Amino acid sequence: MGTRRSRPVGPPEVVLDSGALIAFERNDKKVRTLVELAYQHGRTLHVPAGVVAQVWRDGRTQARLARLLGSNLVVVRALDRAEAQAAGVVCGQSRQDDVVDASVVLLARHLRARVVTSDPDDLQVLDPTIECIRC
Repeated sequence: MGTRRSRPVGPPEVVLDSGALIAFERNDKKVRTLVELAYQHGRTLHVPAGVVAQVWRDGRTQARLARLLGSNLVVVRALDRAEAQAAGVVCGQSRQDDVVDASVVLLARHLRARVVTSDPDDLQVLDPTIECIRC
């Protein structure tokens, strides 16, 4: 029998969606506190690459967001072919068309993570079991 792997002590894994990144850029206290807690507990924040594309406009005017995305605290996760196809399946099953939201849901499932979002209803239409933290 193998040894059981335990999860790190501290907050669970977290995926940030576009609403969370926008809130961080606007210096939202709740999202800023969540980022600080992740840092203090040595946790990684996960962001699908499509989410970055949704919010990125000009790094010269998005300094706070640029620093966060460039830090060791955040991992931007690319969407490969298998994940893109899986996102399409999720959209088809739920009759939704936002593949970026679907990629957020898939990453949260994979990591067993909570999602920080400004609109949990959009994500829970795709998967009602996803645990969301409203920002």
